[in-house]
Amino acid sequence: MTPFAVLLVLSAAVAHASWNVIAHGVSRIGLPFLWLGAVSSVVVWIGVVPFTGGLGTGSLSGFLVGIVVSGLLHVAYMLVLQRGYRVGQLSTVYATARGTGPTISVVLAITLLGERPSWWALAGGLLVLVGVVAVGLADRGTATAPRALPRRRLDPGIGAGLLTGVAIAAYTIWDAHLVRGGVAPVAFMVGCTAVEIVLFGAALGPRRREVLPVLRAHWGRVLAFGVLSPLSYILVLVAITIAPVALVAPMREVSVVLVSVFGVVVLREGRAGMRIAASVVVLARIALLAV
Repeated sequence: MTPFAVLLVLSAAVAHASWNVIAHGVSRIGLPFLWLGAVSSVVVWIGVVPFTGGLGTGSLSGFLVGIVVSGLLHVAYMLVLQRGYRVGQLSTVYATARGTGPTISVVLAITLLGERPSWWALAGGLLVLVGVVAVGLADRGTATAPRALPRRRLDPGIGAGLLTGVAIAAYTIWDAHLVRGGVAPVAFMVGCTAVEIVLFGAALGPRRREVLPVLRAHWGRVLAFGVLSPLSYILVLVAITIAPVALVAPMREVSVVLVSVFGVVVLREGRAGMRIAASVVVLARIALLAV
């Protein structure tokens, strides 16, 4: 990967980790916050569209179909992720999702997009994902894990993380196909988020009355979400246009290291030594992808 692509992906990882920490802090609010976050995202980024290539070089009909499908996939991702944050630990849900999603994305990028990364790069990507999952599973069986479960039952945080990973893979491949076909990344992200406003709004129902109280109480988080969530993915979309998805998807998982450190230092999640050791492995393997 080129140094510019590496910079884009690592910057995206920082932004992604930041908004996930924000989302975890308000996960019990659910739909009202997600709707406000989508509105904030459109308001913040729509003014940038004319200066970043407009809608791109593709057809208007292709753009509209693309954002509707992607919007549906992103809404599914956000809903499952929020549920995971309600039932599981931050590091477990986040790392399981971020390990599963890129693994599926790599397979689909090779089979559907025709990418042919080197075996060396694929090995580095696989080791990154192994380290990511190790970070997330570090608290299995500890006394600090909430809602202690019988050994044979699946941790609900892991289950939600796996479903989130499937959604990540689906939107990653679909979105990569579109931006490589000429759709401008910023316009695409704004369009997808506008679709999310409609979908989240329809799902709010009687909870609409909660929107203003949530905005008054959490306007700072709403604004930060509106800036960071689209930014993290716009950077990835740009990176996908100049580097293979099979390399970009694993490399962006450096965000797991950042979230894991936050979980250990701030949330006091269990087995700090194991989490940090697994995070170091992730960082070392990411270096292979950057070569």
